[in-house]
Amino acid sequence: MSKSISSMTGYARINSSVGEHDFVIEMKSVNSRNQDIRLRLGSNLDVLEQKLRKKITSFISRGSINISISLNLNDAKSEIVINEQALKTVLNAMQNISKQVKTKKPSPEGILALKGVLEQRDALVDEKSQAAVLAAVTKNFDICLNDLVTSRQLEGAKLQKILLRRIDEIESLSKKAQDHPSRNKKEILHKLKLQISELLDASPSLSEERLNQEAMILATKADICEEIDRLLAHVKAARELLNNGGVIGRKFDFLSQEFNREANTLCAKSNSVGLTAIGLDLKLVIDQLREQVQNIE
Repeated sequence: MSKSISSMTGYARINSSVGEHDFVIEMKSVNSRNQDIRLRLGSNLDVLEQKLRKKITSFISRGSINISISLNLNDAKSEIVINEQALKTVLNAMQNISKQVKTKKPSPEGILALKGVLEQRDALVDEKSQAAVLAAVTKNFDICLNDLVTSRQLEGAKLQKILLRRIDEIESLSKKAQDHPSRNKKEILHKLKLQISELLDASPSLSEERLNQEAMILATKADICEEIDRLLAHVKAARELLNNGGVIGRKFDFLSQEFNREANTLCAKSNSVGLTAIGLDLKLVIDQLREQVQNIE
């Protein structure tokens, strides 16, 4: 039985409350070459950031993950706090300006009046209430994260079926190319003789040694056995990847590039219109495969 794979696309949302306080946790994830976590926390929740980031990393290895937690403190009181990062930015800018232009030192009141330096935040009434909110948010965050992972796995199951169909099509076309009449030994020999005849007409003074070399080159160019063998080997490797499951996105992406390389070579070596048509169909299916592979974790 094959193991599951995950898509990088998913969504989850939870609305909950603790005491008089309501909160909403929303998670979205989409495709990305690496792991990109964007976490927006409501007031009084900053203390949870590092803990929540570790939780995300332990469950999700790839994708752009956007998470927001909004908290409505219905019985909270407001307080004015200094945004330390904004204050630091302002002071650094003033220091740089003073090195270039002679100016009066700004008053503390002037600095605090600058937009963003002072912020009004809701504060929980007491430590017990704050602890209850943090515990409830953390518990529901775990539930929501599990829902997001499940959502990505469900999308992955759909992807797995699509990819298997594409792999079956690649195998079928590869075998069709392998059995094409133009690859019959008599047909290859006939075309080779025609090419050698044309070569002699163009250069009648060719030595026997040089003629043998040219014949070997022509024969090698017409042989697509290696390309067919590699395509079928890649088909087997792709099925094994899907069967083993887990985080396979990068490996599968590399494999899809190898599929494309062999299909290009097959088209270049084709000695008939029919075989070229098969090669072009093969390239189309591989492009469809590569498009879907970009969604795999």
